[in-house]
Amino acid sequence: MINRHSDVSMELLFPAEWNTWKAELEHCMACPRQCGVNRFYETGYCKTDAWCNISSICVHRGEEPSVSGPGGICNVFFTHCNLQCLYCQNHQISRLNEAKQGTRISLADTTRHIISLLDSGCRGVGFVSPGHQLVQMKAIIRAIRHAGRNPVFVYNSNGYDTADTLRSLEGLIDVFLPDFKYIDDNLALRWSDASNYAEVAKSALREMFRQKGSSVVFGDDGLAESGLIIRHLVLPGQVQNSIDVLQFIAEELSPRVYVSLMSQYYPTSLVTKHPELSRRIYVKEYDRVRSKMQELGMFRGWVQELASHSHYRPDFGQDHPFEH
Repeated sequence: MINRHSDVSMELLFPAEWNTWKAELEHCMACPRQCGVNRFYETGYCKTDAWCNISSICVHRGEEPSVSGPGGICNVFFTHCNLQCLYCQNHQISRLNEAKQGTRISLADTTRHIISLLDSGCRGVGFVSPGHQLVQMKAIIRAIRHAGRNPVFVYNSNGYDTADTLRSLEGLIDVFLPDFKYIDDNLALRWSDASNYAEVAKSALREMFRQKGSSVVFGDDGLAESGLIIRHLVLPGQVQNSIDVLQFIAEELSPRVYVSLMSQYYPTSLVTKHPELSRRIYVKEYDRVRSKMQELGMFRGWVQELASHSHYRPDFGQDHPFEH
């Protein structure tokens, strides 16, 4: 039993919202796991309580060019996750039995840290894997706006979100940046412990598309100010999954949706002996998926070079995970 109080500054700073947030934390249905636990006293699947559980707040220049830009985005990396992907590059902070770098940070300290990075030149604030810390994310957004700042807020999600949750974010989030990992639930169960991932993600994407449509609004500096960008990571041996993902986006949403097709997969230390995940993707695999993207008329977005895997290897044991 946890038997702790949440960050009291949430209650003091935002009394009007507090009763709603408190009720959400007392019966947590934030993500598709629908645990229903009281996070003031226990934890559900994500092993996260009612505090702001954050591993790192840092400048990150490795997102899509229109998201991070040359100055980088201020990314807030939450600890733990509502998916448990075997191959996660952020496994140091996402694995439920491994994450040790997470720190409970007050809302006031979190806000001060983010504002200091905005002052250093970051134009946006990204929340990475926020689906299990929605109340905390909403409080951070309110606090930053309360301080007179209005950065671009990016919801950098694994795609495992409920449509109801996403509706509650309308007007708070400027750019949705979800993954669409699988359209094959058997694959999702084996590799991410989520047997209903495909249907959940489809519903989530439809809701994001309802809010933002297929257009991304860019500022004079070329950075995204509003819109939807869907990411898909091509996995070794799973070309058909990738093709089916793209086909869903093109046919069920729009071929004009911005897509970031990623080749950056690399086997982490956790999967070096896995029979399917222990290798990088082949050139011919990525080329087949990229060709399908063109065939579907999907010309908005980004593709990666095959060597990109060497540039996306964070170490959350360092003060700055992406500069080591």
